Amino acid sequence: MRLKELKEKLQAALLAARALCDAAEEAKRDFSVEEREKVAGYLAEAKDLKDQIKQIEDDEALRKSIASMGEGLDLNDGTQQTGPAAQPGRGKSLGEQFVESEAIEAWLKGFPGGRIPDSSKGLMSPLVAYKNFWPQRKTLITGVDDTQAGAFITTDYTGIYEPLGRMPLVLRELIAMRQTQSDLVEFVRQTVQVQEAAPVAEANVTDYAGGTAEISGEKPEATVGFEKVQAAVKTIAVWIPATKRALSDASQIRGIIDQELNDDLNEEFEDQLINGTGVGENFTGLLNTAGILAQLWNTDVFTTTRQAITTLRTTGRTTPTAWVMNPSDWETIDLLRDDNGQFYWGGPLRQGPGTLWGYPIVQSELQTQGTAILGNWKKAVVWDREQSSIQVSDSHSDFFIRNMVAFLAEMRAAFGVIRPSAFIEVEMTSGS
Repeated sequence: MRLKELKEKLQAALLAARALCDAAEEAKRDFSVEEREKVAGYLAEAKDLKDQIKQIEDDEALRKSIASMGEGLDLNDGTQQTGPAAQPGRGKSLGEQFVESEAIEAWLKGFPGGRIPDSSKGLMSPLVAYKNFWPQRKTLITGVDDTQAGAFITTDYTGIYEPLGRMPLVLRELIAMRQTQSDLVEFVRQTVQVQEAAPVAEANVTDYAGGTAEISGEKPEATVGFEKVQAAVKTIAVWIPATKRALSDASQIRGIIDQELNDDLNEEFEDQLINGTGVGENFTGLLNTAGILAQLWNTDVFTTTRQAITTLRTTGRTTPTAWVMNPSDWETIDLLRDDNGQFYWGGPLRQGPGTLWGYPIVQSELQTQGTAILGNWKKAVVWDREQSSIQVSDSHSDFFIRNMVAFLAEMRAAFGVIRPSAFIEVEMTSGS
């Protein structure tokens, strides 16, 4: 089927479908079942016709592309080329081009019958110029090959540097921060609370002997206990080598190294604040501090977390300031739905920071998944001895003679939980 006929049929199908649409729109009504089926049929027919038209057009474009790319080449495999693309000399051998040239044909006409006698000597044919003597080949000039246009392409250096990214650090905003000039921080923590207060009747005897109806009027004696707690200043450090040439040739690298080292210090410090084991030079993190409360899993996450608030108030005698939980645990809570399929927490359109039972949610990847911490975070203190600093030196090992330097980043601080019972570790899943 010719291309013109296909286009005429496509036009007819589309016009028929359009007519049904116009009729329904003019009557201000929906399609009838029959009309809907007809429109669907016209559209299916139109799609099929359009595919056929595209295939024919693509085939034609392909043929033209082959003819264009093969210009000057013998693509006939020894046969004569025909059609519009056939041109004198194209696809012929040098011998064929010679004998069929106008100059040679005119020269041969000077001999009887157009043939050169065998007895002829000293003959010289006219000069025949071969326009396509050397094989003609179109070279695709590309911007990739350095031997072609790529040699003239210059790189546009944007100066943009995108680091891999690190986890958000959140505890510094929750915990109390103080300064110290010593390597050892000491504070007093109460261990026993006064709980002996009671109503007292007025004495009715001078010498109380314990007799009937005798009232001594003696006031109850209170008991209170304290302990002295020491927190040693610990050092967190990291270093990285670099060549002086790299620093000289790439001015940006110094800032990148400084930022990377500083970020790594802060990330490690925050991990120590939560998970430090207290062994060796490790800080004693919150979760390894003796005396923090614990809330076991009970029924579901709502019941468990609500009971944790009560425990912290009645046993810890404090009001919490925030939850700290793993992002995956908060995601689980955020996606909870009621029996009607509605999100408890407002779903994706909820605005503002997340809260659980009225207390802010702080997400930290450093908090172990399956447990959360609820607490009064002002009852944990960081004493800053030396803020993070970066030094550069070539005195490490043989760096001086190798033109290398070491970037050393370090910080010194102490950490202590001044009231462990102000924090409660909460199980977020059954069996966690």
